[in-house]
Amino acid sequence: MTAAASPKPRKSAPAPRRVMMLAYADAQILDIAGPLQILSTALLADGRPAYAVELVSAEPGPVMTTSGLALHAARTMDDIAPTDLATLDTLMVTGGLGSRAAMEDERILAFLRAAAAPAARVVSICTGSVILAAAGLLDGRRATTHWAYAPAMRRRFPAVTVEEDAIYVRDGKFWTSAGVTAGMDLALALIEEDLGRDAALLIARHHVMYLMRPGGQSQFSAQLAAQRVEDSRLARVCAFIVENPCADLSVPALAARAAMSERSFARRFAEETGITPAQFVERARLDEACRRLAGSDLSLDAVSADAGFGAAERMRRAFIRHLGVTPGRYRERFRTARRDLLPAPETSGVRHLSPSAQDAHA
Repeated sequence: MTAAASPKPRKSAPAPRRVMMLAYADAQILDIAGPLQILSTALLADGRPAYAVELVSAEPGPVMTTSGLALHAARTMDDIAPTDLATLDTLMVTGGLGSRAAMEDERILAFLRAAAAPAARVVSICTGSVILAAAGLLDGRRATTHWAYAPAMRRRFPAVTVEEDAIYVRDGKFWTSAGVTAGMDLALALIEEDLGRDAALLIARHHVMYLMRPGGQSQFSAQLAAQRVEDSRLARVCAFIVENPCADLSVPALAARAAMSERSFARRFAEETGITPAQFVERARLDEACRRLAGSDLSLDAVSADAGFGAAERMRRAFIRHLGVTPGRYRERFRTARRDLLPAPETSGVRHLSPSAQDAHA
């Protein structure tokens, strides 16, 4: 008589990934709410959240943000036991004006060191990266932060390679992002890594983030830079460049338009914008090419000509240098993010939106 075969053990459903965001006084509310909202949208196939998100405060009581709104954290970092950290998937730290005080707070730094060790990923949003750097967690690593704070971060933490123009940077298990909305881009990248590209694209579409920006995309915008120029002559020149990418935008032509000598023009332009005239022109043409790629079916040669690059190869080199993708790949990302995406089959183990959100898109 043969023994009855023992039943095969049932495969347990995947547990939601635990995400812990550390906040402190004078945090930037969008650095907290943006990434956590993106992550909280993703669902597993059985309807449970793909991520279990938790806000942890540095001190008891409401977390006052720079917007004047207060957030409530159920626990403080002093309430977190080592056993809690053992199952932590992603540790996040927010940015904000309060990061200046937080980076000097040894209690916060000690908590981050303890939590980072077992965590599968360590993530900072905006100036949260300077807190990780102060804790020594970014030594010997690449990182980014808000462009306005990048020079100070580089001076303060020479052991960190600061990539000030990137949207977000990944170095091993450490992910750092630029300011505010870049934290949402980083959250989408985490979802793409965990759940797949279709999940990330659908969530981007749900949040009206029509394009998933690659991490190497530049923080710089020619139009935003032009708005910061105080010298009226140079401001007019910047506006002319943005509005006329196909014009003669050489230094002699631009200096004449500003009624300045070429030497004075080049010096004053760099002082006002932080980059050379030639760099500004290339960024302005890049912005124009991105708009045309996203909003038309023109050929790459036509887009390159209309954006002022001339030969398509010049445009291609500029895209790779500043965005980390080719023009064709940029257009493909835009079109993929715009098209109607259906949830992946249930066999993938993932649903991407809450039922109410899916009904809204039906």
